[in-house]
Amino acid sequence: MTHFLRIGITGGIAAGKSTVSAHLHAQGYPVIDYDVLAREVIEPGSALLTQIEQEFGPESIAPDGTLNREWMAEHVFTDSHQRDTLNALVHPAVYALAAQKEKAVRKEGQNVVIHDIPLLVETRETALRILGPAWSRTKNDTPYDLILTVEADDATRIQRMVDARGMTAQQAASRIAAQLPSEERKAAADICIDSTRPMKQMLLDVDAAVDAALKDTLDKT
Repeated sequence: MTHFLRIGITGGIAAGKSTVSAHLHAQGYPVIDYDVLAREVIEPGSALLTQIEQEFGPESIAPDGTLNREWMAEHVFTDSHQRDTLNALVHPAVYALAAQKEKAVRKEGQNVVIHDIPLLVETRETALRILGPAWSRTKNDTPYDLILTVEADDATRIQRMVDARGMTAQQAASRIAAQLPSEERKAAADICIDSTRPMKQMLLDVDAAVDAALKDTLDKT
């Protein structure tokens, strides 16, 4: 059987996940960016955007035909029930598109693909149903052969958001509080990458984790 390694990367806001994904992409690994997919599935005229309008009303669509993000932020994202309803529409569509992109990667002869997923832990069941189980795992309860989470302490993340995104410390802290606690991501991950380490060492840690997982997969072929 041909080996194939599916790597899931996650991490909290401003923890360094994008830096790790960009590094792996520069190393030649194909990266499926779920933030990009989430925008693609709600492009004007898409079936999903029509579903959103039917579910939440015409106010959910802006005059230019795009998702009315300001209205959604005020009326949907602040309501847990409404947010769950939206996620039930969006997440399967995103994973279905990810599955298509992964299939294209495999047709190109690639044996590794990186899934860059902010909500990896929260959406595991959807991922398993649509992507299918990992090939190299003994238990077929996760779709990923390797899960990396990129983490940093809250103070570091807050300072990064203040410096790079122009947020106040209070705004940054609120963004962190709205996400899953880092302990839950760490518990779900195989490897935790500490992004407070010097950049060169952090990226060496990433390379070592990927190389070890690839070797393990090759050994099972």
